[in-house]
Amino acid sequence: MRVAPDFSRVKAVVLGDVMLDRFWTGGTDRISPEAPVPVVRVSDCEGRPGGAGNVAVNLAVLGADAALMGLVGKDEAAAELRSAVESAGVRWLVTPCAGETIVKLRVLSRHQQLLRMDFERSLADYADDLFTGYVTSQLTDCDVVVLSDYAKGTLSQVQTLISAARAQGKPVLVDPKGLDLARYQGATLLTPNLSEFEAVVGRCENDAVLVERGEALRESLALDALLITRSERGMTLLQRGEPPLHLPARAREVYDVTGAGDTVISVLAAALGAGETLPASTALANAAAGVVVGKVGTAAVTRDELNTALARDLGESLTDAGNVLDEATLLDKVAQARASGERLVMTNGCFDLLHPGHIAYLREARALGDRLIVAVNDDASVRRLKGDSRPINGLSARMSVLSELRSVDWVVPFSEDTPARVIGEVLPDVLVKGGDYQPQDIAGYDAVVAAGGEVKVLSYIEGHSTTDIIERARH
Repeated sequence: MRVAPDFSRVKAVVLGDVMLDRFWTGGTDRISPEAPVPVVRVSDCEGRPGGAGNVAVNLAVLGADAALMGLVGKDEAAAELRSAVESAGVRWLVTPCAGETIVKLRVLSRHQQLLRMDFERSLADYADDLFTGYVTSQLTDCDVVVLSDYAKGTLSQVQTLISAARAQGKPVLVDPKGLDLARYQGATLLTPNLSEFEAVVGRCENDAVLVERGEALRESLALDALLITRSERGMTLLQRGEPPLHLPARAREVYDVTGAGDTVISVLAAALGAGETLPASTALANAAAGVVVGKVGTAAVTRDELNTALARDLGESLTDAGNVLDEATLLDKVAQARASGERLVMTNGCFDLLHPGHIAYLREARALGDRLIVAVNDDASVRRLKGDSRPINGLSARMSVLSELRSVDWVVPFSEDTPARVIGEVLPDVLVKGGDYQPQDIAGYDAVVAAGGEVKVLSYIEGHSTTDIIERARH
């Protein structure tokens, strides 16, 4: 498959253990006098949907219509979680209960996780018949059901839920937890990782043993298919009546595996809901996993990133330009450049219609260092910023034109309204923006300055702007 399908018509229900992932990030340059631990100067606090919430966000980022169901407390964490979920475009169908919202707090410094603290109590007492009946009533208008189990109690009646969904003709994909896989009997697909799988069937010395034991497990659980994710060894798909499918890992550089399993099952669900075969859906999920482990924290993969990864995996570039990169590949090249002592400059923009002002600005930016990285808004983010009539040129075309400029070394897409996240991962030596900004107002300023970099504002050539060019063309 060379291009990911259109996921916009897919309706998915994600049910499972909903949690809030909190990230405290900052620099560290000394050891505490109280204990042999680093002192982190926290400069950023962020909350992201975790667990089943991350699966739903992954589906929404792909363009699918995702609804989230689960249990949360009536507390501040639940309010923060709902805000994060809904801002990502996910429909919130989560049930409040008398328990507490599950929170996982991670402390990071320079992309390294130093500490994790979990705040949780089982929610099993609240996953009663009333809750199960409510969930079942919401499955009638969906294409696919995803069960995300983190053993926190939400899926205590998982067999009843699977039976109800299958009775309505819905495919049910399960990300399992624990040794009792029999509780997922009758699901369409189970996605254990290798350690979870071997904990049930025993250590598999080679692929032949893995396939034999996997087929026996699939048959005993009456599953349509079993997908075993194997970290650096890729994935193995076992289907009824089909030969095993082994897919190699696609990651160029692994920064963080947090949420990688969520990405795999979300892409599988979106692709199956869009009408793709299970092998084709698995290939898409494998490519997505290679992208998401190159990001920090619970992250999602966009359709544009997925297409770029697919093109790369096929030995092709999305635009036949070798410096158009996905984020994971960019971070790999950034690490190599830093190891060589190169000075990195970064800028961003829509670059819808390239004009002389852009050319001069990019040439001046490139002169500030050894490499110039240009982050480009994807089509959806341009529409949000500029209106439904923009962009004039699609993402592939815009990146292709930029990649042909002598001043530009690497081009990477991003899907958010601002490039703050990707800038925070690259941490360039110099962050550049054109216009009349104050440096401290530029997205990414805090992260770059905290890492010892600098932020510069360059002037555009007067009389040139994309908006003016479009208006003149219309008249």
